[in-house]
Amino acid sequence: MAYAMRQVNDKIAVIDKPADLFTVAPNLANYEAAYRDFTWEKARKEIDWFDGGRLNAAYNAVDRHALNWRKNKVALYWEGDRGEIEKYTFRELSELSNKFANALVDIGVGKGDRVFIFLPRLPELYIAFLGILKVGAIAGTLFAAFGPDALRDRLGDSEAKVVITVPSFLPRVDEVISELPALERVVVVDTRGTDVKLKPKEHLYSSLMSAASNRFQAVPMAPEDYAFMLYTSGTTGKSKGVVHAHQALIQEYLTAKWVLDLQEEDIYWCTADPGWVTGISYGILGSWANGVSSVVYEGRFNPREWYRIAEKYEVSVWYTAPTAIRMLMKEGADLVRQFDLSHLRHLASVGEPLNPEAIRWGVDVFDLPFHDNWWQTETGSILIANYPSMPIKLGSMGRPFPGITATIVDDGGNELPPGVPGNLAVKPGWPAMMRTIWKNRAKYDEYIKDGWFISGDKAYRDDDGYFWFIGRADDVIKTGGERVGPFEVESALVEHSAVAEAGVIGKPDMMRGEIIKAFIVLDPGNQPSDELAEEIKQFVKKRLAGHAYPREIEFTDTLPKTQSGKIMRRVLKARELGLPVGDLSTLEV
Repeated sequence: MAYAMRQVNDKIAVIDKPADLFTVAPNLANYEAAYRDFTWEKARKEIDWFDGGRLNAAYNAVDRHALNWRKNKVALYWEGDRGEIEKYTFRELSELSNKFANALVDIGVGKGDRVFIFLPRLPELYIAFLGILKVGAIAGTLFAAFGPDALRDRLGDSEAKVVITVPSFLPRVDEVISELPALERVVVVDTRGTDVKLKPKEHLYSSLMSAASNRFQAVPMAPEDYAFMLYTSGTTGKSKGVVHAHQALIQEYLTAKWVLDLQEEDIYWCTADPGWVTGISYGILGSWANGVSSVVYEGRFNPREWYRIAEKYEVSVWYTAPTAIRMLMKEGADLVRQFDLSHLRHLASVGEPLNPEAIRWGVDVFDLPFHDNWWQTETGSILIANYPSMPIKLGSMGRPFPGITATIVDDGGNELPPGVPGNLAVKPGWPAMMRTIWKNRAKYDEYIKDGWFISGDKAYRDDDGYFWFIGRADDVIKTGGERVGPFEVESALVEHSAVAEAGVIGKPDMMRGEIIKAFIVLDPGNQPSDELAEEIKQFVKKRLAGHAYPREIEFTDTLPKTQSGKIMRRVLKARELGLPVGDLSTLEV
């Protein structure tokens, strides 16, 4: 193993990478100096601007490369779920998105109109997204698994003018279109061989594109002009529309460069769907703004297929979710060894905190650790991260990105010293921060308290400035007078050799206030039993504390997760207590 792992104490292990092991020098070689000397004004100079201090995120993602020596570089390697293979250069993406921008103008779309994309991960999704931003409209993305209720909520709340979809998804749109008076047009992507009989309001993508010019000047936008929006699921009630501005591109570009370490020769694979913010910030805008070649795979998660894709395209930088990593772990190391993955040089993870065991596994099977980072739909971009040149404290989110002031505050907004748990807070003003909650300014204002953006996550920071996740504020378990973070218990659970995945909740208890209950998915070859449950309880008790182990264990085949891979603890808790589960539109299917 090339990496040196040292144990600091009984809980904290650190991974170091000697400088002579870097195959290429990291873009961020000295974190301390970068953080000390950073200004957003300097960062602005790394992207292209129009006259009058205006920009366009899509122009920076593809058009500027189409005008320089990268024009014939492959921007997108796409593989369909039936084995179809396509590739697009930056010039081709630029011209195709120009055509789509012209098509949108032809059907009456202008600045500020909401245009939603309801597509599988086809090349047309990426072309459409870029075209929408070029005309100054606001792009919205929808998961392919959304049903009529989720569509009605999002298209209705946003007052979307256009939705772009495929023939197989049309029945779901048709079911709700009569309830969407603002929806004027439906663009049907018919380029995959399906005949479509048009109904009122519908247009064929192929016809619009064939009639459109491939020349279009991206509309210069003010930095604060809205670019895209995403609806996040709520615990109860309706989902909320988080809106980001064109200037988010500044931070998406720089975090992709410094955290994901994207470099000219890299083949990059972000496994996130564009229905999730990562699939936009680091699957479209930040990655392409760096001029990198990206891989997109349409198919569903399958360990063997994922390794095949990584081998075939010689992927060098891989950005994925902890849940996917744990599912790969479940399949074992023998499968990994059937593929040549020697081109991998940097691994990163996002979506929920990364368990130490997953980082160790990465070192064992890839000779590379996964680098965790923290951010949210609302933050728009990575805010806290583990950087290639910095030691990894296993289980930590890392340190704040240059230009970001993060801290821990109590409920009164007072900063807390190292080691004391509290609310993870960030000083507002970073470029990628959400600009509003659509039609709900009061909800947006709830995020800002005493001059801080309150993330809703509980955490602490240590003496070295590393941040450690405890749990969502409403997930923290209070048992016997002690506060326990579910992530800490879940991390200990998955260290057990029989445990593949774990979700932990607090369950009301007369004696202790709450007890810890764990829902566990076992690795193949293990069978549920009372003996195994007791063994797991004792295993966790020895690793954590006498109060921080699950007093109840329920074995299950699956855990409820979002399509981005987050375990939905609130669903586990609601089901356990017989309560309403709230918005399930982002539940994995």
